[in-house]
Amino acid sequence: MVFPNQSMLVSDQRKINGRGKIEIKRIENITNRQVTFCKRRNGLLKKAYELSVLCDAEVALIVFSSRGRLYEYANNSVKASIERYKKANSDSSSAGSTSEANAQFYQQEAAKLRVQISNLQNHNRQMMGEALSPMNAKELKSLETKLEKGISRIRSKKNELLFAEIEYMQKREIDLHNNNQLLRAKIAESERINHNIDVLPGVPNYESMESQQQFDSRGYFQVNGLQPNNQYGRQDHMSLQLT
Repeated sequence: MVFPNQSMLVSDQRKINGRGKIEIKRIENITNRQVTFCKRRNGLLKKAYELSVLCDAEVALIVFSSRGRLYEYANNSVKASIERYKKANSDSSSAGSTSEANAQFYQQEAAKLRVQISNLQNHNRQMMGEALSPMNAKELKSLETKLEKGISRIRSKKNELLFAEIEYMQKREIDLHNNNQLLRAKIAESERINHNIDVLPGVPNYESMESQQQFDSRGYFQVNGLQPNNQYGRQDHMSLQLT
């Protein structure tokens, strides 16, 4: 049982120790407001840490001071927690609102793509010299400059390819000329070797000998082509006289 005097003593003691209830409103004194912010911020961060450890919960805390300074705590990652929050928030919404949002988004994207395609088509026609009526003098001058620059780059690339082709053909011509000279030298060497073989002394020329031999119509050597030996004729004549 608590007596009134005792309750008054307890309330007075709480006021003395600073544990009494305070009115929740903006603190006008700047110094007191800053001190209160630091104390309560630290306490809030401590409570967030204790909650994440004791309950194995994912906690993300973001605090901005009146001066714009950022204070944060997260046992995983603030960005990951925010993404998880967005996903959970979108999942909690109805399927009808989600489909309507997706349809609206795709419609906007399709409209942007149609505008881009139309602009590209008009640009291509203008590059070909068509659809020039809505263009003013400044736009025509800009288009002319772009075309001149493009033609200059095209001609430069074409000349580069032509010079490379000419250089290749010149190298090819030099290679063919060198191969031709090498073949001519080999032919001349072969003719010189054959000529030396024909004029070697003591070597019978079988072609000239065969051309001098005479054959009859049957393909035999002619007998009258052989010269008779007079010595053998005289011996035969003497032997006939003795008998």
